[in-house]
Amino acid sequence: MSSTGPTDPTTTRFGHTHYTIRRKVLKLIGGAFTVFDQAGNTVMFADQKGFKLKEDIRLFSGPDMTEELVRIHARRALDISAVYDVIDSKTNVPIGALQRRGMKSVLKDEWWILGDGETQRGAIVEDSMALALVRRFVLNLIPQNFTVTLDGVEVAEMRQQINPFVFKIDLDFSKDPAGRLDRRLAIAAGVLMSAIEGRQQ
Repeated sequence: MSSTGPTDPTTTRFGHTHYTIRRKVLKLIGGAFTVFDQAGNTVMFADQKGFKLKEDIRLFSGPDMTEELVRIHARRALDISAVYDVIDSKTNVPIGALQRRGMKSVLKDEWWILGDGETQRGAIVEDSMALALVRRFVLNLIPQNFTVTLDGVEVAEMRQQINPFVFKIDLDFSKDPAGRLDRRLAIAAGVLMSAIEGRQQ
């Protein structure tokens, strides 16, 4: 399994340094997610179904959902420390895995990026414990910010935008121009975190 690595240079869809993930806040059941590149073009789209015990999110090339690119699949249902496999839908080859850090994420969100042999290769961590506690127990209007590291090196940032109608996360890979972190895995992490945040709100 390869959780990280350079993006295929022929796939311009995943060769950008900035992306934005938008989730419709007012969707009653499930969630609709659109991923845009820095020019505003649609990179991927997902229409998450509601009432599923095991997370299973399919990311398509566009809203017509005719070409499936990536799928995110939880290994177990109702697991606070769930592991999510991210798989290339066309080749059925694993891209990597993401694990939510259970009880740690109750107070401050933390995810692990898993590599071969289920070893931790990286992490996605909320900016500070103080701000995390304020967001959860005082004021939910403070945007979340995350630092993404790989092999001990910061490679990306995720920044939430506060909007009452649309939940947005900006992904910034400007610190990783060589594409060491597979963009598909990072985008999948952003979509997954947006889905979980939607259920918590």
